[in-house]
Amino acid sequence: MKLRKAYRFRMRPTKTQEVGLYRMAGARRFIYNWALSRRKSYYAEHGKGISARELSSELTALKSKPETLWLKEADSQMLQQALRDVDRAFEALFKRRSRFPRLRSKKAGHFTFRIPQRVRVEDGRVYVPKVGWVRIRQSRGVEGTTKSATFKRDATGHWYVALTTEFEIPDVEPPAPVNPVGVDLGLKDLFVLSDGERVRAPRFARTAERRLGRVQKDLSRKKPGSRRREKAKRRVAGVHRKVSNQRSDFLHKLTTDLTREYDCICHEDLNTKGLAKTKLSRSVLDAAFGEFVRQVEYKATWSFKHSVRVGRFFPSAKLCSECGKVNVNMTLSDRMWLCECGTQHDRDLNAARNILAEGMRLLAAGQTESQNARGEPVSLPRGSTAR
Repeated sequence: MKLRKAYRFRMRPTKTQEVGLYRMAGARRFIYNWALSRRKSYYAEHGKGISARELSSELTALKSKPETLWLKEADSQMLQQALRDVDRAFEALFKRRSRFPRLRSKKAGHFTFRIPQRVRVEDGRVYVPKVGWVRIRQSRGVEGTTKSATFKRDATGHWYVALTTEFEIPDVEPPAPVNPVGVDLGLKDLFVLSDGERVRAPRFARTAERRLGRVQKDLSRKKPGSRRREKAKRRVAGVHRKVSNQRSDFLHKLTTDLTREYDCICHEDLNTKGLAKTKLSRSVLDAAFGEFVRQVEYKATWSFKHSVRVGRFFPSAKLCSECGKVNVNMTLSDRMWLCECGTQHDRDLNAARNILAEGMRLLAAGQTESQNARGEPVSLPRGSTAR
């Protein structure tokens, strides 16, 4: 079975190399805007879309025109990828995943480009076609076959390279779990395990609120278009970058420890987008539930272990893990509750135990009993009082 892995390293270009990177990003932006405008005008004239082959041929002719000869200084494969990016934007539009593609602005500071081939890493350097060998902060070796490389400058002015590699693992079924665990996600505790372990939510964004407020206030006092305003904008971006790095490092360490210690991780399938629209949106986004689930699932696959999603409509918190009865009167503020069978429950710990039981049932069955109109699993809890 073929899988893909991404490596991201910070680049350390010289002044001359940085100019080359900006030139490549500018050429990519120009071709993206040209292709988008060409598709719109072609449709307005002929009533149908232009083919990818015809657009590619027009790009070849465009590079020979006197006013656009500078495009030959950019990598040809990178320009073809810009055409592919326009195609993907329209595919997302037709599938109703995104709105109509927009032109890329030079003032927005979005500097990025992608090259599918001829990018390689050796001895702490990355080879960029038309730019040369650029030093990188290589923290680990790159394993597998490199499929593409994406170069991007963030808001703080630092350049990064993201390498996508492909590797193979045996296509075998993971062994039967011996040490499974249920995971209940939350805002107070990031997660509670079915064996009683708890990890407090770090709340990195909340912690950085005071510093972020200071740098944003400093930014608001700078004159638009001035060099000091640009420096202030980078300081604001630096605070956001630190929060993002802290959260990423924290989640990677947690999910790696989980997949090493347990051979089956059962977790709930939360509607993160819906939760992000509530009054708790800031805390939900700071907790990064979706990223936690994503890391658990792919790391479990790499380690030949199980990862089971329990349907979001499964009443894990309201279901008694001892007798199987559902407490229909329980509210969100009830952190402890007493079941009719006499069992005193901690809400989160009880939910984790129920998630573990339901996950093991789904794993044993091989598939869910049925699905609703949204494709979510539907399964009745133990007991006959479910409503």
